Amino acid sequence: MTAKNRYYCELTFADLNYRKRIAVNTRFLIKNKLEGIGLFTYEALKHITQTHPDIEFYFLFDRPYDAEFIFGENVKPVVLFPPARHPFLWYWWFEISVTGWLSKNKPDLFLSTDGYCCLKTEVPQVMVIHDLAFEHFTDHVYGLTHRYYKYFTPRFARKAKRIATVSEFSKSDIVRLYNIDADKVDVVYNGAKEVYKPVSNEIKSKIKAQYAGGCSYFLYVGSIHPRKNIKNLLLAFEQFKTETGSDFKLILIGRKAWDFEDVDEAYSKMKFKDDVKFMGHLPPADLANIMASAYAMVYVSLFEGFGIPIIEAMNCEVPVITSNTTSMPEVAGDAALLVNPVSITDIATAMKKLAADERLRAELISKGKVQLQKFSWQLTGEKLWRCCEVVLKGKGSKMT
Repeated sequence: MTAKNRYYCELTFADLNYRKRIAVNTRFLIKNKLEGIGLFTYEALKHITQTHPDIEFYFLFDRPYDAEFIFGENVKPVVLFPPARHPFLWYWWFEISVTGWLSKNKPDLFLSTDGYCCLKTEVPQVMVIHDLAFEHFTDHVYGLTHRYYKYFTPRFARKAKRIATVSEFSKSDIVRLYNIDADKVDVVYNGAKEVYKPVSNEIKSKIKAQYAGGCSYFLYVGSIHPRKNIKNLLLAFEQFKTETGSDFKLILIGRKAWDFEDVDEAYSKMKFKDDVKFMGHLPPADLANIMASAYAMVYVSLFEGFGIPIIEAMNCEVPVITSNTTSMPEVAGDAALLVNPVSITDIATAMKKLAADERLRAELISKGKVQLQKFSWQLTGEKLWRCCEVVLKGKGSKMT
């Protein structure tokens, strides 16, 4: 055997036995606090790591982690200082701690699922941008945080080898605002957890008795901050109650995030505030039964990159009223009543229409079952992996 042939044999043998290594930003995997980005990260990575046992994954945490996030023997946890929850600490964590770790360990890919990446590394990167809300609602993100997003996010988008995002709307936003090649951006929809499913009439009756005095109720799920449009939801519910005399209740589930003073003020002035219940954050198992027992989900956010509660409600066979803006018509399809979120009357009218028409309610539930076929966490994992594969294989073309 010639030296040249021996070289190629050795190279082929090494290639066959090389185990690819992927580093992943997992700082949003926090026990009992999986919302939005954390849920996407959890579900996508659980699928990817378990269906690719031949790949070695390094989960990079910014604080002590919980064992439930180590999905298999091919997942190696790494904790990097400091806990990154402030613009200065974001910079430190990504540009010093993570970049240093990447430089030392040289993985084949760095996957970042929360809209950040590292500008100073040569390791190929895939980043997930969920939305660019801060570009549209500058008064909802303040000071240094807003300046950080404005300065770094377009640079992150240009630095990454590929970008995944959660809707066609968000893709067009990224391409338009940051002048990014559309072929570099892949749409990877969110899914809904299996815990969100229909429940029996017996369970519905128990839930209504426990939380709504035995009455039917509208439900909102999500955090409480200005972009979620909770003030207009409260005012619309007040108008609905005034005009119908209905015994319907309104239940809101989610943590108070920031700038919720207007919501508190609107609530305090409501004539029907005793029919409104704020329940804070709930674990998915508890939330699922409350959602599946609702008369309808009312999700009238001003801006969403996706809007997971829309499909969670559909999974529970609960009809949806949602906004006619940004990604929400794309996610809802023809399986929801679409409203202008800045019009209190529009929201109230949709509530009245749905409350008075059981046939319409049944039609929306039926259409929701069809719309749901586009979304699952398995599909999320598969599409995000295909996005990563394009980079791992050294290709720049769009995934197929």
